[in-house]
Amino acid sequence: MQPWILYAIISMIFAGLTSVLAKYGLQNIHPDLALGIRTSIIFILVACLNLAGDRYRELSNLTWLQAGLLIASGITTTVSWIFYYRAMKDGLVSYVAAIDKASILITLLFSFVLLKEPVTPKILMGGFLIFAGMIVLIWK
Repeated sequence: MQPWILYAIISMIFAGLTSVLAKYGLQNIHPDLALGIRTSIIFILVACLNLAGDRYRELSNLTWLQAGLLIASGITTTVSWIFYYRAMKDGLVSYVAAIDKASILITLLFSFVLLKEPVTPKILMGGFLIFAGMIVLIWK
């Protein structure tokens, strides 16, 4: 198995745990406060990883375009997380997560248009099944 596949599987498992743990943690507090706590922990852990790996030396390799794109990615992540936590506070995790994970459809669209990644029948079928699965899960 290629390392990136293993990394993606580990990401999937922890992302699934994240939603359930967060739902319990949201009890009796505003979702923005919960998100602030979560984000602070993420910052501390990732900063420690970068310090331990001496990765801050690579900052000199960063271009202005790359920095701008990473900043934009941080902003879009923040907006996504704010509304994800607000949705989870009031909604069922299974529904909120299903809708959120359907973001893969947006990712696919932009990967085709902006990154010029190949559009294959396999990817289109997978995207359709993700969409159909989301509809089945949230249909009342």
